[in-house]
Amino acid sequence: MDLLNAFRNNWTKKKFVTNGKAVLLAVSGGVDSMVMCSLFLKAGIPFAIGHCNFRLRGAEADKDEQLVSDWAQQNGIPFHSIGFETQQRSAEWKKGIQETARILRYEWLDSIRQEKDYSAIATAHHANDNAETLLMNLGKGTGMAGLHAIPEQNGTISRPLLFATRQDIAAYAAQNNIPYREDASNAKDDYLRNAVRHKLIPVLEELFPNAVERVSESIARFSQAEILYQRAIEQERQKLVEKRGRDYYIPILKLINRKPLETIGYELFKPFGYTSQQVPQLLELCHSESGHFIDSSTHRVIKNRDFLIITVKEPAAADHILVEGVPCTIETDSGAFHFSAIKKPLSVPADNNIAYIDARKLALPATLRRWKQGDYFYPFGMGMKKKKLSKFFIDQKVPLHRKEKIWVLECDKRIAWVSGMRLDERFKVKDDTMQVVKVEFKPL
Repeated sequence: MDLLNAFRNNWTKKKFVTNGKAVLLAVSGGVDSMVMCSLFLKAGIPFAIGHCNFRLRGAEADKDEQLVSDWAQQNGIPFHSIGFETQQRSAEWKKGIQETARILRYEWLDSIRQEKDYSAIATAHHANDNAETLLMNLGKGTGMAGLHAIPEQNGTISRPLLFATRQDIAAYAAQNNIPYREDASNAKDDYLRNAVRHKLIPVLEELFPNAVERVSESIARFSQAEILYQRAIEQERQKLVEKRGRDYYIPILKLINRKPLETIGYELFKPFGYTSQQVPQLLELCHSESGHFIDSSTHRVIKNRDFLIITVKEPAAADHILVEGVPCTIETDSGAFHFSAIKKPLSVPADNNIAYIDARKLALPATLRRWKQGDYFYPFGMGMKKKKLSKFFIDQKVPLHRKEKIWVLECDKRIAWVSGMRLDERFKVKDDTMQVVKVEFKPL
């Protein structure tokens, strides 16, 4: 392959955006990124270089940086570099070394891009990287989205070498005496990508000659097919998912009659942190009793009568908050409570989120707390009939995810108000009431 002409043609064909500005190349000092520098230079595309020293390989990493710096100086190319204490950051963030390095790298490159007004960031990913990513995605079960592997353009990130194989790049480097340094860690199988590179790809190439090129061609077709796939999934999402406040409702009968059910289910629940392995459980939830639920790291799907309800898992918070004086405002993970002292209104508006309490009955300090099993009160309007909150919620058809967020106002071990629902009969405003404590709940 004439790599330089192929690079020029690909750059023009794929219409990589520059807007007349220089491109910031991510350059490690390895053969791939150093060949990319040479191609940009010979193609006459303005560029600058960004190099990250992750300080993971001691003097070897410093030599990488020196090589890139010297090449940039010899060719009159703007050079930016930074050093990271990657091991320390990895421990602080509780992430793997590779993931930590990737985050540090892209965040820094983007900061330089913005500061210097470069058009985009270009990386030296090539066809072999793409094939490796596809195999890794298949192994992880990432679904349709994983089949497109590494996109050529993604926001401000460009990958102009995805058309070329590792062999094409190595041949160009040899023919043009391109200086580069080998990273010894690339020869090890410690990382998943290296294992795929050294174990799976050679077997694939042995069984199917030119397999990497054929996989690259398939990836291009997968990318186009994904556009049609995503359109269809979006149509299904609009038919099945209804947003109500912060929650999402999916009618069970409609869902279980969709085909292909497993694929639609996976795509509906994936944005909420659910994996492909959890999809059968989520679909089985459709046939379980109300109140059953399945969690992801961020969300909860609850079976509630005829719906699956997707709700955010709330972070742990205080269960008891002291109300020491009025006026005051108390923030909770369910919403804000505003307490104020007012004169008795001429009429008490009917609003479940506002409680008008006879001030004589509300002795301070009072307690704002989450409801618990065994709680009972005397619902307003039921003639002093005692009722357990658990039974009251069932009668009111309150779904599980709402029950978990309900707070009660307690005074002298008596519930004065079930927030957002009902006042206790014992605390209501009477004919001889003069002063009122108004409590307004503003849910999130």
